[in-house]
Amino acid sequence: MAPRFDADHYKTRHTVERAIKRLKQSRAVATRFDKRAYTYTGTITIAVLPIWLRI
Repeated sequence: MAPRFDADHYKTRHTVERAIKRLKQSRAVATRFDKRAYTYTGTITIAVLPIWLRI
């Protein structure tokens, strides 16, 4: 039995993959230099601000 194509699932997955790609453009996010979770959370927040503000 061949797997079925679910267009809604694909759309959601594609959106998430594009968001991760944009986040990884930030060097600190891509290389993950931060050791502690709260510092990494702050790094993610700073990296995502331009995306949220559409800068």
